[in-house]
Amino acid sequence: MGIAVLFLVCFGLIALQLPIAFALMAASLTWFAGFSSLPAGIVVQRMAPGLDSFPLLAIPLFVLAGNIMNHGNVAARIFAFAAAVVGHIRGGLAQVNIAASLIFAGMSGVAQADAAGLGTVEIRAMRREGFDPAFAAAVSAASAVVGPIIPPSVIMVVYGVLAQVSIGDLFVAGLIPGFVIGALLMLTVYVLVALDLVRAPPATPISYPRLWTTFRRAFFALLAPVLLTAGLLAGVATPTELGALTVIYATLLGLAQGDLNIAKLRRCLSDTLVTSGVLVFIMAAAVPFGWIISVNNVPANLAAWILSVTTNPLLVLLMINGFLLVVGCFMETTAILLIAVPTFLPLVNQLGIDPVQFGLIMILNLLIGATTPPFGVLLFIVQDIARVSFGAVVRAFLPFYVPLILALLLVTYVPSLSLWLPAALR
Repeated sequence: MGIAVLFLVCFGLIALQLPIAFALMAASLTWFAGFSSLPAGIVVQRMAPGLDSFPLLAIPLFVLAGNIMNHGNVAARIFAFAAAVVGHIRGGLAQVNIAASLIFAGMSGVAQADAAGLGTVEIRAMRREGFDPAFAAAVSAASAVVGPIIPPSVIMVVYGVLAQVSIGDLFVAGLIPGFVIGALLMLTVYVLVALDLVRAPPATPISYPRLWTTFRRAFFALLAPVLLTAGLLAGVATPTELGALTVIYATLLGLAQGDLNIAKLRRCLSDTLVTSGVLVFIMAAAVPFGWIISVNNVPANLAAWILSVTTNPLLVLLMINGFLLVVGCFMETTAILLIAVPTFLPLVNQLGIDPVQFGLIMILNLLIGATTPPFGVLLFIVQDIARVSFGAVVRAFLPFYVPLILALLLVTYVPSLSLWLPAALR
């Protein structure tokens, strides 16, 4: 009964649009008040120690690096280079949109930053070329999903801390799935344009002089994800240290190229403070909530119930996927992660499923949820940039659920897709 009230209060307050952190705290306090003899002060006592983790320092560092890249004109340089590389493929700038997001994913680590920063450049360019604004917004939202899959990834840091698995392994595990998602999205655009389901201007022929010029202008920006990936693969630094190095590199690059000044840098720091503060506050509020779930044996009871239905790991993963996809429509990604990891991870470990693979499964589920109404935060971001109705963006986005769900099934049922590279490097 107490656990039912805990979840009802939490989800009810979220439905009433109370900030998620306060909904989690209110639910925890309600449980202590009505179903426990322990003092409610435990809620506060558990919040601060729950954040005592060195890897969490990577969160503000990667957010800051992404903000500096966004304000340092890096997005425009990357988009121009991507246009020179894949702009000749059927679909033109829609293909460029996806390719640019694949590159930018190696710098940002936050899907919202990709959608808001690079998405602004992408949508404006596609509108100038004659693309339907709703379709331009839909492509930008779909390509932003790749952001937290290809390292660096803030959400992977959160999962790694919660699940006590190597963040470096998670980062490396996301490389192949990230490029698979990008390839499936590009194939979808190609098919839509080839079948004349989407009107696209004729693709421009490839120009090698333009390719060289854009590459030269974007070279040092392109070097950032290369250095980060190389550092991960070589194991020369921890993800947190690589985050600090990326911030230094992005700052020096922006200042050297004249695209960054003190005013912009101050704004980057301010935006990072707000974003990181909100995220960390949500994580702190989720610690006592997770503790209540744990002491009431919810994971064990859930595992027993699911195993009473089926002991087949493939069917269990299918059930978890369905649950996460539905919940992702109504809740913020980080909040779901903070609740779902301590709930499902014991079951996953019991079934012998690798927690690194499960991390990729869970993160991809939640990112698809971020593109699904009614919550669909990525859809709201691109809708605001494109200045079109939310319904128009949702309709334009419908074909992109096919490659995203296909990618989810591949990550779920082909473990080597995410586990081969970390094992090979190990």
